[in-house]
Amino acid sequence: MRRILFVALLALGLATLTAVGGNHLPEAGPNLNERFFDEVRELIKRRMEAKQLPLAGDELALQNQRSYDNVPIPAASVPVPVLVENWPTDQHSFGQVTAVSVDPEGNPVIFHRADRYWDVNTFNESNIYYLIEYGPIKEKTIYVLDPKTGAIKTGWGSDMFYMPHGMTIDGHGNYWITDVAMHQAFKFRPFESKPQLVIGKRFRPGASVKQLCKPTSIAVATTGEFFIADGYCNSRILKFNAAGKLLRSIPQPPEFLSLQVPHAITLLEHLDLLCIADRENMRVVCPKAGLKSSHGEGQPAATIQEPDLGRVFGVSGYGDIVFAVNGPTSMLPVRGFTIDPRSETIIGHWGEFKNPHSIAVNVNGSALYVTETGTNHQTNRVWKYVLA
Repeated sequence: MRRILFVALLALGLATLTAVGGNHLPEAGPNLNERFFDEVRELIKRRMEAKQLPLAGDELALQNQRSYDNVPIPAASVPVPVLVENWPTDQHSFGQVTAVSVDPEGNPVIFHRADRYWDVNTFNESNIYYLIEYGPIKEKTIYVLDPKTGAIKTGWGSDMFYMPHGMTIDGHGNYWITDVAMHQAFKFRPFESKPQLVIGKRFRPGASVKQLCKPTSIAVATTGEFFIADGYCNSRILKFNAAGKLLRSIPQPPEFLSLQVPHAITLLEHLDLLCIADRENMRVVCPKAGLKSSHGEGQPAATIQEPDLGRVFGVSGYGDIVFAVNGPTSMLPVRGFTIDPRSETIIGHWGEFKNPHSIAVNVNGSALYVTETGTNHQTNRVWKYVLA
């Protein structure tokens, strides 16, 4: 391929020199004028640079080039989360608040388990949910909150879910939900009880392309493509088109990326990265998302793994940065992190929590929300931060 490219470009150079200098060209033979070939090489180089084509000697470097640079984000441009005291103004009696997202109107929306708890008696060794006979949760599992006061504006989701886990609201207001008991992922139009799209087989865990096993999180691109973190059992990410057709599994050969409970995912579309809370590996990894082009899929992922990071439970993208929260990990502080995937570094710490599970940033960057799971309504709560 390199030889064909060179011959083609050499022909282009000859043609151009002919056009510029007339038909007077050196005579072919073993004693060709070296100056002529120097001029040809220089012309080819200029043409390739003008067209931003790779030079032959740069091919290997381009294969390993990432779609983002490693220049750190200036500290002055990084927003700092500041806690909003006494929010919400009223106490709520939520169950374990496993997910938070923000709808297109800027309202924080929570997904909770009501009276259900996930413990050692919830699943058998084959990941089958033990408590199917209890039926779905009777209470509303989704509540839309007022961003100013935290008061409940409306709710839905009763008699629909068995063990809530992840929830993402896309730019059109659609709800993307995972239920670890049913081993399924759903797309709902706002406040509708019948899903528009279902991935996975109801109560049938598996590792086939048509099955999920305790899926954790969903990330949705503006292109309509979406990613499911098939988290606790299969430790993989599945990429689908807008119609629900499987496009790719992450990782896949020759990609070397060993995940251990991908607990949450978020997209940085500007950088074309999918950032994963790789919980049990105690890191955040950001492989190529492949939204703009499949070129670069399988390249080494950006990896953020520092001693104080611990088990990462939640991630949320904002611009070119990622906000994350860890969970209890030995003696490490439980708190929030600001991460720069381009430089693969933690660039900020904030907050103080006990058992955070999910995080979401308002699309305009005006607010950030963190949820916690606990054993009572005082520890099952939502925190609000403003980004200063």
